Amino acid sequence: MLHKRLIAAVVLLGMSSLAMHPALAQVKVGVVTSSTGPVSLVGIPQKNTVPLLPTKIGDLKVEYISLDDASDPTKSVTEIKKLIAEHNVDAIIGPSGSPNAMGVISFVAEAGVPLLAPVGTAAVVLPMTEQKKWVFKTTQNDDLIAKALVDQMVKTKVKTAGFIAVNDPFGENWARVFSDLAAKNNIKIVANERYQRTDTSVTAQSLKIVAANPDAVLVAAPGAATVLPQTTLFDQGYKGKIYQTHGAALPAFLQLGKNKVEGTILAASLMLVLPEIPDSNPSKKVATDYIEAYKKMYNAVPATFGANVYDAGLLLEKAIPVAARKAKPGSKEFRAALRDALENTKEVVGTQGVYNMSATDHSGFDDRGRELITVKGGNWALLKQ
Repeated sequence: MLHKRLIAAVVLLGMSSLAMHPALAQVKVGVVTSSTGPVSLVGIPQKNTVPLLPTKIGDLKVEYISLDDASDPTKSVTEIKKLIAEHNVDAIIGPSGSPNAMGVISFVAEAGVPLLAPVGTAAVVLPMTEQKKWVFKTTQNDDLIAKALVDQMVKTKVKTAGFIAVNDPFGENWARVFSDLAAKNNIKIVANERYQRTDTSVTAQSLKIVAANPDAVLVAAPGAATVLPQTTLFDQGYKGKIYQTHGAALPAFLQLGKNKVEGTILAASLMLVLPEIPDSNPSKKVATDYIEAYKKMYNAVPATFGANVYDAGLLLEKAIPVAARKAKPGSKEFRAALRDALENTKEVVGTQGVYNMSATDHSGFDDRGRELITVKGGNWALLKQ
């Protein structure tokens, strides 16, 4: 009898404890990065950022399931399917590469899982379709960056340009955006070349550009692939101005390019030149907090690619409580409500700028999401206008 009373007391104590500290419901977020393979310079800071994402939002615990696609678009699909089928995730952040992200859109749309893609190409969200309404993008759209670059070309009287880009969705979207803007501003593209991200030589392409002798050259590539065309042009004696997209906004661009990338002009987020940004800029504090947290954990400064994942966490932090008022995590109703909440994001301050989403704009940046930057003395510097 005493034994039974003890068991009953333990059960009651347990029930009382649960009543006082109800178990937190749980949101599951999958993260797919290319932390190995040729896109790893992009994927490593993204993977490293996962431990800095919020693990509790309101009354909900958040679990992150982080996977590596090894820079392989086919494996991206495999990992996305695994997150959906085996882990029943409520949202996914990733993949790192533009081709990888383009390849998974149909699968997240079919499953009704919001995807926050930290990739360069605007093709993941434009033109908007029924499938792409499940995709949100935490980098600036190409046209926003391209306009800043072309405006600078016009200001410095560039009349002819060479263009060289990676031969994938990132490069193709940049080719379209830059061609349109160049034509509108009477800049003639006199050389138009492509290369693969894994190429070890672009000698043939750069010789054609040098022969065309443009006033300036735009390189459109992400990560380590940004360096090779520019250093090759330098070695071949090209003396014109070289522009890069926000795909070059990583420490490795300076480390690998050294003096051969001196004077480069790019448009990218304020993170590269934070000390020169006024305190009144709302993103400065967010970016500073992220960089300090990253440095404390890894003793290194993060590339802006990591910040794209951090911003995905900030967007989810705002959207999840809204969705939770409508449905329970783990359900298709919650995922649909989360998608709707992300689409209605207003004035969320991130490390890269300020997000205002809409049904037709799933990137949400405005001019506050870019700065004109140059390479000066081996470091990033705000380009003085």
